[in-house]
Amino acid sequence: MRRIFPDYTYGPGPRTNCWWDETIDSPDWPIQDGDLSVDVAIVGGGFTGISAALHLAEAGASVAVLEAETPGWGASGRNGGFCCLGGSKLDHAKMVRRYGSGETEAYEQAETDAVSLVAKLLATHQVDADIHSNGETQLAHTPRAMEKLRRNADETGVLHEAADLPELGFGGNFFGGYTTPIGFGLNPRKYLFGISAAAQLQGAQLFQQSAVTEINRAASGFELRTRSGRIKASTVLICTNGYSSEDLPRWMAGRYMPTQSTAMVTRPLTDAELQAQGWTSDQMSYDTRNLLHYFRLMPDRRFLFGMRGGLLSSPGAEAGIRKKALKDFRTMFPAWAEVEATHMWSGMVCLTRGLTPYVGPVPGQSGMFAGFAYHGNGVAMGTYCGKALARLALGHSIELPSPISQPPGRFPLGTWRRALMPPAYALMGLADF
Repeated sequence: MRRIFPDYTYGPGPRTNCWWDETIDSPDWPIQDGDLSVDVAIVGGGFTGISAALHLAEAGASVAVLEAETPGWGASGRNGGFCCLGGSKLDHAKMVRRYGSGETEAYEQAETDAVSLVAKLLATHQVDADIHSNGETQLAHTPRAMEKLRRNADETGVLHEAADLPELGFGGNFFGGYTTPIGFGLNPRKYLFGISAAAQLQGAQLFQQSAVTEINRAASGFELRTRSGRIKASTVLICTNGYSSEDLPRWMAGRYMPTQSTAMVTRPLTDAELQAQGWTSDQMSYDTRNLLHYFRLMPDRRFLFGMRGGLLSSPGAEAGIRKKALKDFRTMFPAWAEVEATHMWSGMVCLTRGLTPYVGPVPGQSGMFAGFAYHGNGVAMGTYCGKALARLALGHSIELPSPISQPPGRFPLGTWRRALMPPAYALMGLADF
């Protein structure tokens, strides 16, 4: 594999001390070994790959999921657990200018459908994922940001002025907010393992520690190589998102940008501590910064707080971004300045140059499809794109909105494209003042 971050990024260091690991045991998937023949081989065992596997297996296809690490190791097992609208970083006006109002409306409906799909899977397969929150609330960090919320508010949500926030349980230095009634918080690891168990019950074969090292054309389809085996498949789905490789397949090179996100969880808070800060809401929330913070009070009264992570990746850089996350948490919630952060970790989200997700064929590779780039909102959009990939693999007709189906262009600088991020982050940071 050829990846654009240092090896440290893809090792255990950033993942160390992830809270979700303590909430549910990892399933013991086998390691792929020997020869195997299936209809569809899926590279990557996160939300996208497992959703695709589940929907394919339910349709009667034989499926093998090839996860390079252990179950839940990547972004799907270490994210903030926000099942919400999102998947693109384009705002409504920019999307309309680029794709037109009809395609924008179709894309926004897809975001809603993605949240509904997760809710349906949880209910259908009786997955207890500690869900809570009625939608999500964006909180204004400056008066200017609040003016923008007022301008963009519509009848689908609820606008909150600053004076409304204390009664709603949003204690902090916020200037108002806006609640979207779609979405909920969950334990992402419980959700992932719940739908993976459902996929196995339908006959899907799930493998861990089975990194794909080669994908080659065969007489009828593809041949995939792992460290200890060979898989023949008519169709291949690439579901690796921010942990993708530049050469599996080569078309991926330069078309995705991994970027880091860091999260922390406190010890359970007492009622007195919650009252002291004035935060008693179970609503999942985020602020209006471009380099946003996201946070929620979980059912066990632990508080989850996250932010976009550092631009470098090394033991020193990881220690630095964890220190920054803790500092930001204590600044935003000063009554909890002495509250212990028991767990902290980092992982990769994925962007495209056009700031929209992609689901569709890999050009020049008939029978190979890819789904990636959820811009930090992979719980819902990754699940949705996995179902879409399953339909493509089955040869079913599918009409995806242009913001999802249009192949992403390459970033400038190729392998060195990470150099684009520091100036971009600097500009976004300045805009946050």
